[in-house]
Amino acid sequence: MKSKRPTVALMYDFDKTLCTKDMQEYSFIPNVNMTAKEFWDESNTLAAERKMDGILAYMYVMLDKARAAKKSIRRESFVRLGEDLEFFPGVESWFDRITAFGKSQGVDVKHFIISSGLREIIEGSGIFKYFTEVFACEFLYDVDGVAVWPKNVVNYTTKTQFLFRINKGVLDLSDDRTLNEFTPEDERPVPFRNMIYIADGKTDVPCMKLVRVNGGCSIAVHPRGKRDTAAELLRDGRADFMLPADYSEGGELEKTVFSVIQKMAVTDALKRRSAAQLEKIKR
Repeated sequence: MKSKRPTVALMYDFDKTLCTKDMQEYSFIPNVNMTAKEFWDESNTLAAERKMDGILAYMYVMLDKARAAKKSIRRESFVRLGEDLEFFPGVESWFDRITAFGKSQGVDVKHFIISSGLREIIEGSGIFKYFTEVFACEFLYDVDGVAVWPKNVVNYTTKTQFLFRINKGVLDLSDDRTLNEFTPEDERPVPFRNMIYIADGKTDVPCMKLVRVNGGCSIAVHPRGKRDTAAELLRDGRADFMLPADYSEGGELEKTVFSVIQKMAVTDALKRRSAAQLEKIKR
């Protein structure tokens, strides 16, 4: 992950940030003969009554309802659901454009997902190939490929660990030892000041705040005409910018991200120059 050129990491939530609604609502929920409201009401009720993590609750309800509707709970079936996702304008060409711009500024741009949605569905989408890593919920499958247990669960607080994984370049979820070892700031592959976090909601507040207070940039996106939550995130100091979720070429979001990348590239170059001068006077 570490390169001679500085790395800028763009990290995205997925549901309502890149795709237009919760990923389960495109195909999965209709396939089990429910409305989105019925599904989420049942999941939220289960979590409240059993004092259960809300993400584990929705994963349980997915398996329960799929079995009841006699729908496959094999891995490949969940992956195929990703084919039906709909994205905000410009998303499909966004990653190549941002990566190319970063290269023109002398930095390597890497893209990451940090989502409470299902990794399998993201894998089936047309944009999965653009991400260095996808940190999301995932089922454990038996030898026949049938889902039997939650393998990874990503909720609003556990999301923050993935910032440190990206920061230190420890992307293997089974490697906690390296993650928790001391690493000097200047030896970490992605300094927090080189992070851009793009998300839509309050479940992203811990990540937005962590990135922002450590010198990075957080951007709250929203559908056009529905800016209340994004406005609150900006007003409360969680986000640096509030912008429509329009990833089109030449749009406001692209221009803002370009400017942030330029600033990060200049800041990194100045820090490297200062460090080189300090090294000289030590000799």
